[in-house]
Amino acid sequence: MSVVPAKKITDYPWFIRLFFWKQRRTYGRVLDPGLLWGRSPWVFAAVALLYGALDRRSSPLSPALRSLVTVRVSQINHCAFCVDINSATLAKRGVPMQKIEALPAWRESALFTADERLALEYAEAMTITEPGVSDDLRAKLKLRWPDDAIVELTGLIAFQNLSSKFNAALDVPPQGFCVAPAQPSASSLSP
Repeated sequence: MSVVPAKKITDYPWFIRLFFWKQRRTYGRVLDPGLLWGRSPWVFAAVALLYGALDRRSSPLSPALRSLVTVRVSQINHCAFCVDINSATLAKRGVPMQKIEALPAWRESALFTADERLALEYAEAMTITEPGVSDDLRAKLKLRWPDDAIVELTGLIAFQNLSSKFNAALDVPPQGFCVAPAQPSASSLSP
């Protein structure tokens, strides 16, 4: 597990155990990060609700695009758990493994659409804070998506940075959901 151990399931409050029940139904097991976030029950509940709001069916962003962005942010932040689970979700959303494997070097690949390229560029600009998000990139976003979609994309990228940095800092290992590249090459980080 990670540097902070999980407690016994029965030691978590009842409302957190409800989240664990849902994780078992969805993933076949309780997720290791959930056991860690669960040590701070109200923070865990808030994080889980935020994730649910960002990953809802009625989002203005397609499920595949949302997953593509979360995998890329996870790769940049060296979160093995996040790359594992988000790559599995991306594959379930119909993205071929060839494209998932090409994600660290998306700029050099012809597999990505214009929308995906823009979302990935934005995700990298938000995650790699030097030089950060430029006025030019903001203008491109405004030309491509309505304001509500830009806010959702920004929130999703910020959330995935929170999640992947939390898991990477606590050394949460992958749980074997998917085999995909965990870390980008140095050349794929440069804008």
